[in-house]
Amino acid sequence: MVSVTSSEASRSRSKKVCVIGAGPSGLVSARELRKEGHKVVVMEQNDDVGGQWLYQPNVEEEDPLGRSSVPTNDALKVHSSIYSSLRLTSPREIMGYSDFPFLAKKGRDMRRFPGHKELWLYLKDFTEAFGIREMIRFNVRVEFVGEEEKREDVRRWIVKSREKSSGKVIEEIFDAVVVATGHYSHPRLPSIRGMDSWKRKQVHSHVYRVPDPFRNEVVVVVGNSMSGQDISMELVEVAKEVHLSAKSLDISSGLSKVISKHQNLLLHPQIESLEDDGRVIFVDGTWVVADTILYCTGYSYKFPFLESKGRVEVDDDRVGPLFEHTFPPCLSPSLSFLIGFPFFEAQAKWIAQVLSGKSSLPSPDQMLQSVADFYRSRDLAGVPKHNTHDIADFTYCDKYADYVGFPHLEEWRKQLCLSALTNSQENLETYRDSWDDHELLQEALQSSHFTSFDC
Repeated sequence: MVSVTSSEASRSRSKKVCVIGAGPSGLVSARELRKEGHKVVVMEQNDDVGGQWLYQPNVEEEDPLGRSSVPTNDALKVHSSIYSSLRLTSPREIMGYSDFPFLAKKGRDMRRFPGHKELWLYLKDFTEAFGIREMIRFNVRVEFVGEEEKREDVRRWIVKSREKSSGKVIEEIFDAVVVATGHYSHPRLPSIRGMDSWKRKQVHSHVYRVPDPFRNEVVVVVGNSMSGQDISMELVEVAKEVHLSAKSLDISSGLSKVISKHQNLLLHPQIESLEDDGRVIFVDGTWVVADTILYCTGYSYKFPFLESKGRVEVDDDRVGPLFEHTFPPCLSPSLSFLIGFPFFEAQAKWIAQVLSGKSSLPSPDQMLQSVADFYRSRDLAGVPKHNTHDIADFTYCDKYADYVGFPHLEEWRKQLCLSALTNSQENLETYRDSWDDHELLQEALQSSHFTSFDC
């Protein structure tokens, strides 16, 4: 009988893992994987951490609609979709990692709903505090991820990456790959009659940075999501007219107040067609001659580097099949995907522990059945396929936590989130600077999340 020492057993459970992306989810994944004893390499295409939160002001090289000039290449020149004036839609108290609160720091943006730079600086602080930078290769773009030919039932992954400066391609083998590339980069565009032949300016909010280029223009903003509303409120100060086209005219009282304040901000239903003479015709028969159409229509999931032989596919932004939006049953646990706030810390712990053998997954058949049941429940609830992964509810957050014995979300965190959401619905222009959740805020600041942190 051959005895196995604890250190040998530990090494056998240790995996060489590639994390793609050094944004909020990639950073915490790297930390949790290393905590579980894995050897981690993070590949990041930009020159610093932050992912989406690493602001990229120069968008001249990007196609206005985010379309690639090469049909076979979905790679974008610009990753971030952050615009200059963007501020958080949630208060900082609920945004931080569980053991690294998002504290206001003197000399920086101390507002409860700070600008995007402050969150980027927080992510840099997190990176330095936990020594994550040493695991990251910067200015490296992953171009291919595919399964190595199986040996003795062991699945490993070939990862090919290209150094931006030299163009050198490096090929490596990893035991596991964690995809943490985010999903706010590749524009999702509507299908509108006449869109491809309309001669005037069309841009997606992915490349919107400042309002100045739209000065004195008639602009149609398509989509009244938070970004559509924010950008419309910014454009109304410089544009001649802003016409906001929404799926539903049943809008929040907050947006209604904004529209009533500005004579040059008008609400319309969806667009019927775009005409050669510059007219934008809406489904109710009204029309306007526009200089620019700005699409605030969201983003799509794309993984141009992934060769999964059909076992992971994106169908109308449904990435699947994925067990709990994380593991493809037929390729688990060596391939996994991260979703984003507020799940990814518990999700990252789960991935790390499954890879180390501390946690286990159901059988592939059971996982596939779970995915099918979830799809059915979403269909019955009338949720469009492209909203499959929009699961920002507290129940799901706690579900991930249960897999790894991670604490559930604190009640104050849930209530602060709901309070901010309610306030934004009522007071769209002012909710970031005027609030009435002082008691909840005090409860949060007196919780162990803040008091146990050594400043």
